[in-house]
Amino acid sequence: MCADASTIDRSDAAARRHAEIVDVHLILRRGGDVLLARRANTGYADGLLHAPSGHVEDGEDVRAALLRETAEEIGLSLAPDEVRAVLVLQHKAPTGAARTGWFFEAEVGEGGPEPVNREPEKCSELGWFPLDALPDDMVAYCRAGLDAYRAGHRFALHWHEPDDPIAHAPEGPGRLTPL
Repeated sequence: MCADASTIDRSDAAARRHAEIVDVHLILRRGGDVLLARRANTGYADGLLHAPSGHVEDGEDVRAALLRETAEEIGLSLAPDEVRAVLVLQHKAPTGAARTGWFFEAEVGEGGPEPVNREPEKCSELGWFPLDALPDDMVAYCRAGLDAYRAGHRFALHWHEPDDPIAHAPEGPGRLTPL
Protein backbone atom coordinates (compact mmCIF):
# COMPACT_ATOMS: atom_id res chain seq x y z
CA MET A 1 0.00 0.00 0.00
CA CYS A 2 1.30 3.48 -0.87
CA ALA A 3 1.89 5.99 1.88
CA ASP A 4 -0.18 9.13 1.93
CA ALA A 5 2.00 11.95 0.59
CA SER A 6 1.25 13.99 3.69
CA THR A 7 2.88 11.32 5.91
CA ILE A 8 6.22 11.16 4.08
CA ASP A 9 9.08 12.95 5.83
CA ARG A 10 10.67 14.75 2.85
CA SER A 11 13.77 15.89 4.77
CA ASP A 12 14.63 12.28 5.67
CA ALA A 13 14.05 11.11 2.08
CA ALA A 14 16.27 13.89 0.70
CA ALA A 15 19.05 13.08 3.18
CA ARG A 16 19.20 9.52 1.88
CA ARG A 17 18.94 10.34 -1.82
CA HIS A 18 21.74 8.77 -3.81
CA ALA A 19 24.18 11.16 -5.49
CA GLU A 20 27.46 10.49 -7.20
CA ILE A 21 30.15 11.94 -9.42
CA VAL A 22 29.97 11.33 -13.15
CA ASP A 23 33.27 10.92 -14.94
CA VAL A 24 34.41 10.17 -18.48
CA HIS A 25 37.24 7.96 -19.75
CA LEU A 26 38.83 7.82 -23.19
CA ILE A 27 39.80 4.45 -24.60
CA LEU A 28 42.11 5.81 -27.28
CA ARG A 29 43.07 2.98 -29.60
CA ARG A 30 45.90 2.70 -32.08
CA GLY A 31 45.51 -0.73 -33.57
CA GLY A 32 45.65 -3.21 -30.69
CA ASP A 33 47.12 -0.67 -28.26
CA VAL A 34 45.46 1.72 -25.84
CA LEU A 35 46.82 4.99 -24.44
CA LEU A 36 47.38 5.14 -20.68
CA ALA A 37 48.68 7.98 -18.49
CA ARG A 38 50.64 7.65 -15.24
CA ARG A 39 49.07 9.74 -12.47
CA ALA A 40 51.35 12.08 -10.50
CA ASN A 41 50.96 14.72 -7.79
CA THR A 42 47.17 14.42 -7.55
CA GLY A 43 46.87 12.82 -4.13
CA TYR A 44 44.89 9.90 -5.58
CA ALA A 45 46.43 6.79 -7.15
CA ASP A 46 49.70 8.57 -7.93
CA GLY A 47 52.12 6.31 -9.78
CA LEU A 48 49.35 4.18 -11.30
CA LEU A 49 48.24 4.08 -14.92
CA HIS A 50 44.80 5.26 -15.99
CA ALA A 51 43.08 6.20 -19.23
CA PRO A 52 42.73 9.91 -19.99
CA SER A 53 39.71 10.93 -17.92
CA GLY A 54 38.00 13.59 -15.87
CA HIS A 55 34.82 14.76 -14.20
CA VAL A 56 31.73 16.04 -15.95
CA GLU A 57 31.21 19.69 -15.04
CA ASP A 58 27.87 21.13 -14.01
CA GLY A 59 25.66 21.65 -17.07
CA GLU A 60 27.92 19.60 -19.35
CA ASP A 61 26.89 16.40 -21.13
CA VAL A 62 29.16 13.35 -21.00
CA ARG A 63 30.35 13.58 -24.62
CA ALA A 64 31.19 17.29 -24.30
CA ALA A 65 33.09 16.49 -21.09
CA LEU A 66 35.07 13.77 -22.84
CA LEU A 67 35.99 16.06 -25.74
CA ARG A 68 37.05 18.82 -23.32
CA GLU A 69 39.11 16.48 -21.12
CA THR A 70 40.77 14.93 -24.18
CA ALA A 71 41.92 18.33 -25.43
CA GLU A 72 43.02 19.44 -21.94
CA GLU A 73 44.93 16.26 -21.04
CA ILE A 74 46.38 14.93 -24.29
CA GLY A 75 45.98 17.79 -26.79
CA LEU A 76 43.70 16.01 -29.25
CA SER A 77 40.72 17.89 -30.65
CA LEU A 78 38.30 15.10 -31.45
CA ALA A 79 34.99 15.76 -33.20
CA PRO A 80 31.78 14.39 -31.64
CA ASP A 81 31.42 11.84 -34.44
CA GLU A 82 34.94 10.49 -33.73
CA VAL A 83 33.96 9.07 -30.33
CA ARG A 84 31.36 6.53 -29.29
CA ALA A 85 30.12 5.44 -25.89
CA VAL A 86 31.14 1.82 -25.29
CA LEU A 87 30.61 1.22 -21.55
CA VAL A 88 28.89 2.66 -18.49
CA LEU A 89 30.49 1.48 -15.24
CA GLN A 90 29.20 2.28 -11.76
CA HIS A 91 32.01 2.18 -9.24
CA LYS A 92 32.26 2.35 -5.46
CA ALA A 93 35.66 3.21 -4.00
CA PRO A 94 37.00 1.51 -0.86
CA THR A 95 35.95 4.69 0.99
CA GLY A 96 32.33 4.08 -0.04
CA ALA A 97 32.18 7.03 -2.47
CA ALA A 98 30.32 6.15 -5.66
CA ARG A 99 30.67 7.39 -9.22
CA THR A 100 29.43 6.50 -12.67
CA GLY A 101 31.98 6.35 -15.44
CA TRP A 102 31.23 6.68 -19.12
CA PHE A 103 33.90 5.04 -21.28
CA PHE A 104 34.25 6.29 -24.87
CA GLU A 105 36.30 4.81 -27.68
CA ALA A 106 38.23 6.67 -30.38
CA GLU A 107 40.84 5.54 -32.90
CA VAL A 108 44.01 7.23 -34.08
CA GLY A 109 45.92 5.89 -37.04
CA GLU A 110 49.61 5.60 -37.69
CA GLY A 111 50.88 8.98 -38.87
CA GLY A 112 47.89 10.79 -37.37
CA PRO A 113 48.05 13.35 -34.60
CA GLU A 114 49.98 12.06 -31.58
CA PRO A 115 48.71 12.62 -28.06
CA VAL A 116 50.93 14.85 -25.94
CA ASN A 117 51.07 15.25 -22.17
CA ARG A 118 49.37 18.63 -21.66
CA GLU A 119 49.25 18.23 -17.85
CA PRO A 120 52.79 17.26 -16.78
CA GLU A 121 52.01 18.45 -13.22
CA LYS A 122 49.39 15.64 -12.96
CA CYS A 123 50.80 13.06 -15.37
CA SER A 124 54.36 11.76 -15.41
CA GLU A 125 54.09 9.85 -18.70
CA LEU A 126 51.88 8.72 -21.56
CA GLY A 127 52.33 5.35 -23.21
CA TRP A 128 50.72 2.86 -25.55
CA PHE A 129 49.98 -0.56 -24.08
CA PRO A 130 48.54 -3.72 -25.65
CA LEU A 131 44.83 -3.90 -24.82
CA ASP A 132 45.04 -7.69 -24.59
CA ALA A 133 48.01 -7.57 -22.16
CA LEU A 134 47.39 -4.57 -19.89
CA PRO A 135 49.97 -3.79 -17.20
CA ASP A 136 49.17 -4.60 -13.59
CA ASP A 137 50.11 -1.17 -12.19
CA MET A 138 46.75 0.40 -13.02
CA VAL A 139 43.95 2.03 -11.06
CA ALA A 140 41.55 -0.85 -10.34
CA TYR A 141 38.50 1.11 -11.53
CA CYS A 142 40.05 1.87 -14.93
CA ARG A 143 41.37 -1.69 -15.28
CA ALA A 144 37.86 -3.03 -14.57
CA GLY A 145 36.46 -0.73 -17.24
CA LEU A 146 39.00 -1.86 -19.83
CA ASP A 147 38.43 -5.52 -18.92
CA ALA A 148 34.67 -5.04 -19.34
CA TYR A 149 35.23 -3.25 -22.67
CA ARG A 150 37.48 -6.06 -23.95
CA ALA A 151 34.80 -8.59 -23.00
CA GLY A 152 32.16 -6.63 -24.92
CA HIS A 153 30.10 -5.59 -21.90
CA ARG A 154 28.14 -2.35 -22.19
CA PHE A 155 27.09 -1.93 -18.54
CA ALA A 156 28.87 -3.14 -15.40
CA LEU A 157 29.48 -2.58 -11.71
CA HIS A 158 32.84 -2.33 -9.95
CA TRP A 159 31.97 -2.34 -6.26
CA HIS A 160 34.99 -2.16 -3.95
CA GLU A 161 34.89 -3.40 -0.37
CA PRO A 162 36.41 -1.19 2.40
CA ASP A 163 39.76 -3.04 2.54
CA ASP A 164 40.30 -3.25 -1.25
CA PRO A 165 43.28 -1.39 -2.69
CA ILE A 166 42.93 1.47 -5.19
CA ALA A 167 45.45 -0.35 -7.40
CA HIS A 168 44.51 -3.29 -9.56
CA ALA A 169 45.31 -6.49 -7.66
CA PRO A 170 45.82 -9.35 -10.14
CA GLU A 171 45.40 -11.97 -7.40
CA GLY A 172 42.71 -10.01 -5.53
CA PRO A 173 38.99 -10.59 -5.56
CA GLY A 174 37.17 -9.88 -8.80
CA ARG A 175 34.87 -6.90 -8.27
CA LEU A 176 33.66 -6.51 -11.86
CA THR A 177 30.02 -7.52 -12.36
CA PRO A 178 28.60 -7.26 -15.89
CA LEU A 179 24.94 -6.21 -16.06
